Amino acid sequence: MWRASSGTAAVLGLRPTPMDAAPTTAYLMLGERCLRNCAFCAQARESRADDAALSRVLWPPFPREEVATAIAAAAREGRIRRACFQVTVGREHIAETEEAVALLAAASDVPICASVAPRDLADVARLLEAGAERVTISLDAATEAVYRRTKGGRWARGCALLEEAAAAFPGRIGTHLIVGLGETEQEAIARISGLLAMGVRVALFAFTPVRGTPLAGAPPPPLAAYRRVQAALWLLARGLASAEAFRYRDDGARVTFGLPEAVLGDLLAGGDAFRTSGCPDCNRPYYNERPGGVMYNYHRPLTPSEAEAEVTALLCGLEKRRS
Repeated sequence: MWRASSGTAAVLGLRPTPMDAAPTTAYLMLGERCLRNCAFCAQARESRADDAALSRVLWPPFPREEVATAIAAAAREGRIRRACFQVTVGREHIAETEEAVALLAAASDVPICASVAPRDLADVARLLEAGAERVTISLDAATEAVYRRTKGGRWARGCALLEEAAAAFPGRIGTHLIVGLGETEQEAIARISGLLAMGVRVALFAFTPVRGTPLAGAPPPPLAAYRRVQAALWLLARGLASAEAFRYRDDGARVTFGLPEAVLGDLLAGGDAFRTSGCPDCNRPYYNERPGGVMYNYHRPLTPSEAEAEVTALLCGLEKRRS
């Protein structure tokens, strides 16, 4: 059995579900409760969250052959443009992921991503050879202190493996960063800059408190702070700004981008900086949001009025340069 996100199941015709935004990637989950114990994750070893949940989304199970066939049909019709396996850590999770990737690759030519915890570079190579277009190795935390507090494990090894994989497989390695776990804007942006310099593709998530996890009572990040980190990622990834020119308050908060306000406004005017980041065609509708609530990651192009409002709010929230 493979689990599919509720939205994915609806798009694939596996389970009718009313929705106002369709995923453009088929999101699939492999494995049972994770052997790891990340404090923010519904699938963590000691989590009391629903077994079928990841973030605030439910993932019902379906026979894998049925899912693969449905993805192939949806890809041919243009309803799905990518597939992504979210993999919990288990005793055989790499072998199970390799098998799943190979099965889907044989059924369809849709690009496949595996978001997984490899043990070494050989594991990454196995998944790419099985048919994955890219492998995402989730760092999640921006600093070692945040990593140890929320994830445990070996920070240095995780960073080293990301760097090794990016060098060995250029353009085929990504990572996830969660904003709002206790890092400063300066720490988040420094990590983003370093990852981009390695050639790692960065997907930003807003911390989402999930009932049944140790961080269930913690707040999500302030929207204004998240917008500034989003803008930094977008500008840096496109070579439109230099991290060396960024400036921060003494506490590491409230970045300014080293660009005249009019220039920054023009660069951000289309609103693309505030859309979901990560792999191409990944839009993750409502992964961090509730319909009608605060929109951390827009899953679609912004309307002109939305883009204008977001850019105006960002510019108004920047520290003004002292003369």
